[in-house]
Amino acid sequence: MHCRNNGSLPQGDKGRRRSKLVLYKRDRPNGIKRSKHYVVKTPHASQAILDTTQHSISYTLSRNQAIIVEYMPDEDTDMFQIGRSSEPPIDFVVMDTVPGGEKCSEGRVLASTISRFACRILANRNNPKESRIYAAGFDSSRNIFLGVTEFKSGRKSLGDDERLGRPKTATTDEILAKVHQMVLDDRRIKVREIAEEKATKWQEGHDIDGLTTNGVLIMHPQGQFCGGDAEPGIWKEVEGVSNVLQDGTLIDLCGATLLWRSAEGLAKSPTKEYLESLVDKVNAERPMCPVGLNTLVIPRKSSQDADKQDKQPYVYLNCGHVQGLHDWGVEKGSNSRTCSMCFKSGPMVKLSMGIEPAFYVDSGPPTFYAFNPCGHMATEKTVKYWAIVQIPHGTSAFDSFCPFCATPLQGYPGYVKLIFN
Repeated sequence: MHCRNNGSLPQGDKGRRRSKLVLYKRDRPNGIKRSKHYVVKTPHASQAILDTTQHSISYTLSRNQAIIVEYMPDEDTDMFQIGRSSEPPIDFVVMDTVPGGEKCSEGRVLASTISRFACRILANRNNPKESRIYAAGFDSSRNIFLGVTEFKSGRKSLGDDERLGRPKTATTDEILAKVHQMVLDDRRIKVREIAEEKATKWQEGHDIDGLTTNGVLIMHPQGQFCGGDAEPGIWKEVEGVSNVLQDGTLIDLCGATLLWRSAEGLAKSPTKEYLESLVDKVNAERPMCPVGLNTLVIPRKSSQDADKQDKQPYVYLNCGHVQGLHDWGVEKGSNSRTCSMCFKSGPMVKLSMGIEPAFYVDSGPPTFYAFNPCGHMATEKTVKYWAIVQIPHGTSAFDSFCPFCATPLQGYPGYVKLIFN
């Protein structure tokens, strides 16, 4: 699974805080499956909640009534948990994605919108192709707390604290359609009304092991993600068989977006060595700057070859011409420059290769395009696919981003074809 980073986190991959996590079959299964559920009047005193060896979910209907769902070990599945917390139950620690992939300035603290225990994945040990995602993860006491009141008084341990970001929503298809339309219309969402509809399902005991109400959205691609003609699907919370992850599924945690890649899908994707060979092939043709008349060299990473700035290529985003850095055509008092080839004025940015193979949807020929405005370059199909993927942004917006740095795309269509001299 990959966050929107070009191969690694800006500050580097460390321990469980990484840009990607590869899931392997565990030496011993740690999966769980639903055992039983029942109604209690004092949820905070329930034996299942107090027992730290018992996995359980508590859905609070009112201050004095809650439904407890107990789980039992499942020898056929492995469980992996994802969230902001660095506590031991979390296998993959994710942080909020900063647009542009840069670090926050010193002393600046941003309120995270990602849940401490955001979601969990159950992988079938007997069928590696089957992995299911569930919103919310178990805390150190092996509990998940959900519901209308969530023990607002007298609670000692919660699976998650109040946080900024998307409000909690229901999971039925009818409610999801309504929520999706409300978000698109930028309307306020009445949390209590939706929560009450969800509570009815819990009272009736229907689908109480489906995706919960922690604000996790997923989007399955329509068609084969890599090597096909996939198109973006629809963002929604799902339940039942719909929560089976497929190659190219996007998982939004309200602050970071993950991309799920299957082993079969990655086998069809280009390797890092192949991508580097594409860069080498372009460099071998010795592209030149028409102003400085010097040879340009495309770096494999944006931070690479800092001592070769005179060879660093730049792209004019309004026309796609690639040149070196020079003072010709500079417009005083603005960031615009006039292209020496076509005389169009517009911004010019540094060009660098998108080197994370998992984001590529093809292994096409080196006909490169670049995202606007970050300048990350990739194959034509890859750039055009991500330019139409609408990723949730905040509580009421969907935007297209560069997958390599999470920079929001600008203009239409959000990319430009590169023209080398």
